[in-house]
Amino acid sequence: MMIEASLLELAVKVVVIIATFWLVGELLVRVITISAKRAGVSQGQLRTFKEGLTFVLMVLAIVAVVRVTGLTSEFTTLTISGVVAIALSLALQTSLSNVISGILLLLDNTLRIDDLIEYSGIKGQVVKIGLRSSWVKTSEGNIVIISNSQIANGPLTNYTAGERLMKKLQA
Repeated sequence: MMIEASLLELAVKVVVIIATFWLVGELLVRVITISAKRAGVSQGQLRTFKEGLTFVLMVLAIVAVVRVTGLTSEFTTLTISGVVAIALSLALQTSLSNVISGILLLLDNTLRIDDLIEYSGIKGQVVKIGLRSSWVKTSEGNIVIISNSQIANGPLTNYTAGERLMKKLQA
């Protein structure tokens, strides 16, 4: 009787963990999708980001389930997750910085397609906003690709977003 109760409790914990990760994933995907569509991000880039986010959440859910079920000790879980986190953060430092900056640019509405901007002496119209970089078409017709982390670190002048950005300042 005692074993059945603990198995039921364990099953409930596993279901709660999986449901929580699924709900958080769905919420994140919806928020990012809305922001990305508003900024004009292509469907291919959006799909790639969604797949990456789903993969990360699945790995975290599996780690949480393994931890709750007792299949591994606390020390082993912490050691392995720490080593993996350090390796990934070092390997993907620049890419993660650009992706995070891209998401923040989209969420803050700092940039939109067709905005006229100037960054580091480059003046032109934004034609594409990706997760890692943004494309600016100059008056000569050249396309300049600028990483999102550079844009986020500024200084950036957005000539066409004055009213939109002023509303954010007043809010």
